[in-house]
Amino acid sequence: MRQESGRSMIEMIGVLAIMAIITAGAFALISTAFNTQKRSRVTDDVTNIVSGVRSLLGEYDDFSNIDNSTIFGAIGVSDKNPYGGKYELAVNPSNPRQFIVTITGLSKSECDGLITKAWIDSVGYKESGHKDSGAKGSCVDDKKNTISITYGE
Repeated sequence: MRQESGRSMIEMIGVLAIMAIITAGAFALISTAFNTQKRSRVTDDVTNIVSGVRSLLGEYDDFSNIDNSTIFGAIGVSDKNPYGGKYELAVNPSNPRQFIVTITGLSKSECDGLITKAWIDSVGYKESGHKDSGAKGSCVDDKKNTISITYGE
């Protein structure tokens, strides 16, 4: 009798199953890393937008001169966010000494993550005694959610 060497079909299927599990785990880690990177980019963009608006319009008594195209061009930040939506600026209609940064085009999970983040320099965060995130919005739709963060005095 001749002795055969090699692997059985069951052993090969077992190896393939293990490789599939490892691959699925790697995809999950990569997805989490991309989401974390996008959220960090939004945070950096909003910080740059706020500081740009303050430096450009800080000499005025209010922010009623906000013009999206002028501001974004002057501070060198794109009005497009990493989630496929836009950043928009507007004066707070109830207080011209405040301006609102709006982030559009968010999925429910992206919206949930950004709305619970502490926007430390925002009006809402300060007025709540650092208990509220400072962002407002509703996270119910799949790709059309919007959050707004108010800055100023």
